[in-house]
Amino acid sequence: MRSAKLLTAAGLLASASLVLAGCSAPAPENVELRMTVWTANEDQLALFDTIADEYIAEHPEVKSITFDPLPFEDYTTTLTTQIAGGKAPDLAWILENAAPDFVSSGALADIEETLEGTEGYEFDDLNDAATALWVKDDKLIAYPFSTSPFVVFANDDLLAEAGLPSSAEIKASGWDWEAVAEAGATVNAKTGKAGFVIRDFDYTTWDNLASVWMGWGAKPWSEDGATCEFDSTEMADAFEFLHTAAFEQKSMPGPGTTADFFAGEAAFTVTQISRASLLAEGGYTWNLLPLPEGPEGEYSMVGQAGIGVMKQGKNAEVAAQFLAFFSNPENSERLAQWFPPARDSQLNSDTLAAANPVLSAEQIEDVVVPGIATGVTRPSHTDSAEIGQTVRAALDAIWTADADIPAVLADVCTAIDPLLEK
Repeated sequence: MRSAKLLTAAGLLASASLVLAGCSAPAPENVELRMTVWTANEDQLALFDTIADEYIAEHPEVKSITFDPLPFEDYTTTLTTQIAGGKAPDLAWILENAAPDFVSSGALADIEETLEGTEGYEFDDLNDAATALWVKDDKLIAYPFSTSPFVVFANDDLLAEAGLPSSAEIKASGWDWEAVAEAGATVNAKTGKAGFVIRDFDYTTWDNLASVWMGWGAKPWSEDGATCEFDSTEMADAFEFLHTAAFEQKSMPGPGTTADFFAGEAAFTVTQISRASLLAEGGYTWNLLPLPEGPEGEYSMVGQAGIGVMKQGKNAEVAAQFLAFFSNPENSERLAQWFPPARDSQLNSDTLAAANPVLSAEQIEDVVVPGIATGVTRPSHTDSAEIGQTVRAALDAIWTADADIPAVLADVCTAIDPLLEK
C-alpha cells in the first residue's frame, strides 16, 4: 500500500484525474456531500449543520451534507489516503503547511468562477493577503475560511501571585521576548507554574516555533523553497533563546513537561485567537497581547486554513456551489466567532466583537485586526509531510541540555537539502 505520507504533488494529481462535469451533464439528484474537517467542537459542528440545513432547504437536489471530523494530528495524512484510495471527500479543510502540495497538484477544482458568479457573494471583498496562498495561475482554487492571528494570552492572577506587574504594565515597559522570558522565569520560581508556552508545540510541531523565530528574522528556507536556511545566524539565535528558556531560565516547560494555560497552569501562551473560547474554563483574570517583539522588531503571524473542492469528488460542481453559500458574507460573519474572516469589510472591531463577545473592542482593534491584516503564514513547502518529519527528527538533538545548536541546525539542512531540491 502506498503511504499517504509520501504523496507528492504528482501523486495527488494522478489521484485527481476526474474533472468537473461539463454543461451537457444531466442535473444532479439526491446529491450527498461530505466535507472533511478537523474540529470535533460540538458548537462549531452545530453551526456547520445549521448552514447546511439552510442550503438543503433551498436546493432539493442535495439530499445531505455531512461534516466528517478527522484527528488533527493525522489530518493531512488521512485526507491524502482517502484521495489516493478513490474515496476523496467533496470538500476538505486544508492546512496552510499542506497548501503548496494541494494547490500545485491539480487535486483542487477551480472555484473562482462559481464564487464570482454567485449573486451577493462579493468576491472582490476577499482580502488579497488572505487569498495569496490559495491561488494557482491567477485563479482562486481554495477559500481561506480561517485566517487566525497568533497572539499572546496572559494570566494576570498568576503574574500577581509571583509578585509581578500585570501583563499590561509589562507590555508598557517593553514588550519583547526577553521580557516574557524573564517574567516567565519568575513565575516558575515563585509558583511552580509554567512561564510561557508555545501551544501545540510540545517539542514535536516544530513549525509552531515560527511564532518565535520570525522575531529574529529567521526562515526555514528561502522564498523560492530551494535553499535551507535553518543554519542561518538568525535561526541559531532564536533557538539559543528557546533553549535557554527551557533549560536555564526554566521560563518555558522543558521536554516531557506540559502546561495548559487555559487551565491556569502558565502565565503566558502563544496561540491563535480562535482559542479564545477556552478562556471560559480558567476562572482567572486574563489579557490579550500581540506577539512580543524580537531583535528584528514587530511582526505578526497567522495560522490559516482553506476549504477546497476536490476534483475527484463525485459532485464537484455542486460542492463548489455549496462552498459559495457556506462562505458568503452572511455566513462568513456567523463563522467569525471561531474562524476570523478573509473579507476586508469584516476585518473590523464591530464585526469581530459581535462574533467574539469574550474579547473587548479595544483588544480586537489593537491586536486581532492588525494581526490578520499584516500577518504572514507559517512556513510551507511541497512534500510537506516528508519535510516536516525530517525536520522534526533532525531537531530532536537540539532539545538536550548540552546541545550544540549551530551543529544541529546544520544537520537539519543536510537532512532536508535533497528534499528541497526536488
